[in-house]
Amino acid sequence: MNPLTTVKWPLIIGFALAVLIAAWVGGLTFDAVNLASLTRWLHIVFGVFWIGLLYYFNAVQTPAMAVAAADKGGPGGAGINKYVAPRALLWFRWSALGTWLLGAYLLSQTPGRFISTFTFGLTQNPPPHATIIMGFGAWFGTIMLFNVWGLIWPNQKKILGIVPATDEQKAAARKVALYASRINFLLSIPMLMCMIGPSHGLPFGML
Repeated sequence: MNPLTTVKWPLIIGFALAVLIAAWVGGLTFDAVNLASLTRWLHIVFGVFWIGLLYYFNAVQTPAMAVAAADKGGPGGAGINKYVAPRALLWFRWSALGTWLLGAYLLSQTPGRFISTFTFGLTQNPPPHATIIMGFGAWFGTIMLFNVWGLIWPNQKKILGIVPATDEQKAAARKVALYASRINFLLSIPMLMCMIGPSHGLPFGML
């Protein structure tokens, strides 16, 4: 069997290769530092899945579906709605949840850091710049997670026919799902800057 013909095996082999590299370069002692590094790595992997699909939906699928709907002689978007969108939304919503949970776990490993991040460092005097910027990133990510599970997915279920809905309800659902997705698209750009800022510096000055 060729492992490249499936999704499962490249994922398994990719993770195994990463673990082997880590073991070879630094050794695997599985202490707290390595656990934090593992969690951070998985947080990034889940985040790439989430944001990558967010960009796919906004920059590729949604504009393409509009073109398909306007093309009266074309094949339309039924195939996308039936075969592509449900699978993409499955990866999308669970990678969003995984990203947030792993990030929350990382914050919770330092006493008081979770609260200080979500309060922009107001529990400290003076508030550290790194904590403030991380706070913006954490709140943007939380808003985006709510949009995924509270607005996008419930309305996409109506659009895709997973739950019964009238034509009027589907039209309203398309609008809500579109606007929530566009807000996430917008917020993802400053969120990514805020998430990497504390360790890699901001574009307009180092922290």
